[in-house]
Amino acid sequence: MLSEKLHKALNDQMNYEFFSAHAYLAMAAYCTDEAYDGFANFFLVQAEEERYHAMKFYTFLSDMGYRATIDGFEHPHNDFASVRDAFEKALGHEKEVTRRIYNLMDIALDEREHATTAFLKWFIDEQVEEESTFDTLIAKLRRIEDDSNAIFMLDAELASRTFTPED
Repeated sequence: MLSEKLHKALNDQMNYEFFSAHAYLAMAAYCTDEAYDGFANFFLVQAEEERYHAMKFYTFLSDMGYRATIDGFEHPHNDFASVRDAFEKALGHEKEVTRRIYNLMDIALDEREHATTAFLKWFIDEQVEEESTFDTLIAKLRRIEDDSNAIFMLDAELASRTFTPED
């Protein structure tokens, strides 16, 4: 049985995951406007992945016998100085997601809520992957700086990214 505190925290995270999808859509829109279709695809796929994460929380709450409450959220950041700036902001966002997931795990551990700790383990592993992906892409963007050929190649590489749910 979930405490009111844990139920609210899980519901808040579900809504934050939906916000994350919006934030990545805003980044995709920036990239599309700058004619970086591969970078835009990367962020569109990321948005789809975040909606998937949100629905995992939705389903978990429902499976545990609790109602998921959908809230509104603030407008995502829409303006970026460069593609690299968008990726750096995305990494900062993912670090916030990691902090929030760790906080959820702390609550679940304190309350000895084993089903929730098992559920959250997947998200902890996922956050390691998310932060690593953004770190790697930022390192590549720093390395290539303003090399238009290298940016074109990375843009083309990211155009092939797809999302396949794990379930």
